Amino acid sequence: MLEIGLKNSSSTVVTDSLTASYIGSGDMPVLATPAMIALMENAAMVAVAPHLPEGSTTVGGFISSSHLKPSKIGETITAVAEVTKVEGKKIEFKVSAYSGETLLGEGTHTRFIVERQKFMDKLG
Repeated sequence: MLEIGLKNSSSTVVTDSLTASYIGSGDMPVLATPAMIALMENAAMVAVAPHLPEGSTTVGGFISSSHLKPSKIGETITAVAEVTKVEGKKIEFKVSAYSGETLLGEGTHTRFIVERQKFMDKLG
């Protein structure tokens, strides 16, 4: 059952393939904002996955986040997502990312529950 307060964290180590220069969102070898956002989305997705009906998943619909500090290659980044609202198939989260105790970014994220097969069938 989906409940307010469900929480999860996801971690990764910054590698070349997660840098702004590699992804193309910037030209420096630091954690790319899109990579930080993806980690936040992953934390949210995994937080609710065990509580969904069989054959369902969630898809991202909106995310708003700051990116306050850079992270270098080799740093471990942890994103945390916590359910703040459940309204039908819409789930809202508070998300944040850290390097150790240092806050890297924070914001909000919205995901929607979808039937996996139905969703893919719409793609043709």
